[in-house]
Amino acid sequence: MSATLRGSDVPLVAAHDLALVDLDGVAYRGHQPIAHAASSLGAAREAGMRLLFVTNNASREPEDVADQLSGLDIPASPDEVMTAAQACAALLRTRLDPGAKVLVVGGAGLVTAVRAEGFEVVASADDRPDAVAQGYAADLAWPDLAEAAYAVAGGAWHVASNLDLSLPTERGFAPGNGALVGAVTAATGITPDSAGKPSPTMYRMAVDRAGATRPLVVGDRLDTDLAGARAGGYPGLHVLTGVSSARDAVLAGPGLRPDFVGEDLRAILEPHPLPVATEDGWWRCRDRAARVTTEGLEVDGRGPAGIDVVRAACAAAWAAADEGRPLDASTVPELTA
Repeated sequence: MSATLRGSDVPLVAAHDLALVDLDGVAYRGHQPIAHAASSLGAAREAGMRLLFVTNNASREPEDVADQLSGLDIPASPDEVMTAAQACAALLRTRLDPGAKVLVVGGAGLVTAVRAEGFEVVASADDRPDAVAQGYAADLAWPDLAEAAYAVAGGAWHVASNLDLSLPTERGFAPGNGALVGAVTAATGITPDSAGKPSPTMYRMAVDRAGATRPLVVGDRLDTDLAGARAGGYPGLHVLTGVSSARDAVLAGPGLRPDFVGEDLRAILEPHPLPVATEDGWWRCRDRAARVTTEGLEVDGRGPAGIDVVRAACAAAWAAADEGRPLDASTVPELTA
């Protein structure tokens, strides 16, 4: 399977009726705003695009998320927030009947979501739960992970809200839910099911909730946001304000590749030129170019890289890889949009 960039002659806001927007690394970073996020999302709303914030964070209530967004000048209501906790609880319903016992290892958002689906929340493996729902919470400790391991080893179905190994904070990257889930997996030898990205479950739920016909996924992580978009068949915009860099995009395999790449959320408001291959082996995007040679990735040498160089480099690298000429990662520099 191959995948390459798409072009759009009109701004993405005009081509799509719903933006499924990730939070950390896209709308904000930790508790800090990201430049151009509030103004761009506000302009998208004014242009008629609906917004739904889709996050792998399962620790918080939708009301808390909406309040944080609103405090950063991104007005949002709780029904415009879709959390991994809600997706996790919905996944439990595919196998368990209402009234089943679920050991919740996570934050208040996960407890609320599990109860909302009609399950009985229990606190111990001694309660013989039918499932363990595990999500991130900053105050999780060894006793919580041990209780989950006891229950899973005893036959409980292990469902993780997401498998993100790290999460961005204002101080850098910290262990995410996937790292904590890994401790339980290491202790039990049992691999959990997961409802969060890169599973497309949340995207499908969000699209159904909004009744959208032309959704666009917007994220910063290739291995979750954009992989989920690919898995669900939704076009994805990779913004370079969070975890995955422009270099990561250039080196991405087919299942992780975005359809569009932008410096930040202003990319929603802009057309996206399509890189074009030329007879001399270059891929050109407007007046910038890149190609793959036997020596590795080569970009034109005029000034700072810029987003069009990133687009051209993605097109060149992906085409070479799909032709059986994988790019030596050591030849790919950091590309600053």
